Amino acid sequence: MTEPFRHHRMLANEAETRELAMDLAMAAQPHDVVTLEGDLGAGKSTLARALIRAIAEDEKLEVPSPTFALIQPYDLKRLPVIHADLYRVTSPDEIAELGWDEAAEGALLIVEWPDRLGGALSGDRLEVALTLVPARGPNARSATLTGHGAWAGRLARLVALRSFLNNAGWGGSLRRHLQGDASSRSYERLLDGQRRAVLMNAPKKPDGPPVKNGLPYSRIAHLAEDMVPFVAMAEGLRDIGLSAPEIEAVDLDQGFLIIEDLGGEGVVSDGTPIAERYMAAVDVLALIHARPRAETLATPKGAYALPAYDKEALTIEVELLLDWYLPMKDARIPASEKYVFLQRWGDLLAEVEAAPRTWVLRDFHSPNLIWLAGREGVEKVGLIDFQDALMGPAAYDVASLLQDARITVPEELELQLLSRYATARKAADPAFDMAAFARLYAIMGAQRATKILGIFARLDKRDGKPQYLAHLPRIWAYLQRCLAHPALTQVKRWVDDRVPPP
Repeated sequence: MTEPFRHHRMLANEAETRELAMDLAMAAQPHDVVTLEGDLGAGKSTLARALIRAIAEDEKLEVPSPTFALIQPYDLKRLPVIHADLYRVTSPDEIAELGWDEAAEGALLIVEWPDRLGGALSGDRLEVALTLVPARGPNARSATLTGHGAWAGRLARLVALRSFLNNAGWGGSLRRHLQGDASSRSYERLLDGQRRAVLMNAPKKPDGPPVKNGLPYSRIAHLAEDMVPFVAMAEGLRDIGLSAPEIEAVDLDQGFLIIEDLGGEGVVSDGTPIAERYMAAVDVLALIHARPRAETLATPKGAYALPAYDKEALTIEVELLLDWYLPMKDARIPASEKYVFLQRWGDLLAEVEAAPRTWVLRDFHSPNLIWLAGREGVEKVGLIDFQDALMGPAAYDVASLLQDARITVPEELELQLLSRYATARKAADPAFDMAAFARLYAIMGAQRATKILGIFARLDKRDGKPQYLAHLPRIWAYLQRCLAHPALTQVKRWVDDRVPPP
């Protein structure tokens, strides 16, 4: 059982109360429970109001006291909130009559006077006890925060993050939640007058259960366990003239980074690729691939060696189709058929492993590309997600961009981009073999589509993120496009016979 974590903070004025509320807002998640305790006038409603406004990102949001209504819901964009004031409740039975359970489903639950519930609250909760401190001023309060269960670790991280922000010179900044990706990382925009930056909060990922040879999936697939690879690649990309964000402050042990804010303008419009921006993005890849790239990069923690995109990593990724996508379709297969599947992929992946190696950023697609209209050439494309980078085949990132998992790239545009890429590669190296590249492109596109069918099924089943299922028909179409290449004939037969479409 996790030990509770306790933290004391003096709130000398209303600004420091709002700062605490902002810290809590950034850490809050669906199904959370935050209880507010203290005597009348201790500031429970003040903190609750500041917390709700911070989540809403609206300092003028009307937040009435729910003393008479008892429960006040807020259907906020990022996170629904239920604010409850139980001062008038005399029995826990009254709560059931209010439809408490239904209202709180999937919401952040903020409860004033939680003692009225008779202890009937989740074990995973944050308790905030407020006490007036008249000697320190009329609005001074002492706050004692106690994290129970899952909140214990989150509160400890919240405290460490506040210290990091203060030490980095961003203590007084406004924090705004940014939509993250499918990982455990979270992002915020920091605003302080004319200054802007992005905070990356990337806790070290614990190893999952062993899946093969006693190793977890993340270790076999060479997924980053901390932010050292991000720092290494950011500097490497900037050194060759690309627009990776500058790093302003970093705590690699905690996984906190403050980086340059490249903005929010992307490379798509209304769900459609903007051709000019995709052309610039493919130019970025041609530049990276134009010459050999270093396998070892410098970091504040010393040299970092990029892992190889080896056969073990490539194989464990295609197995995701068997482990997650097929079970979702009720299409489990016997071990003998799994053996055939892996055998047909085996020679192809050996060919991939033997190909010339370069930097593979691995997530080079529309969600991670920022359009920087004020810059020139390849610098117009901002790069923000590359911590899982490897040394591997150039074709992987080209397939990642041209067969975007979240955006449909029309086949005509795909061919135009491939032609542009080949022309740039040929200009840099007259020996560039387009036919050989096209073969690797088809293999890597099929490998990637196979992997993503499994990943998106896993995000639904394991992580409770069904929104990724909407992309499966697109991924399937890309897979069919790649399987049409003669190099993949044997894999195509297996897929046609045993894998149902989404």
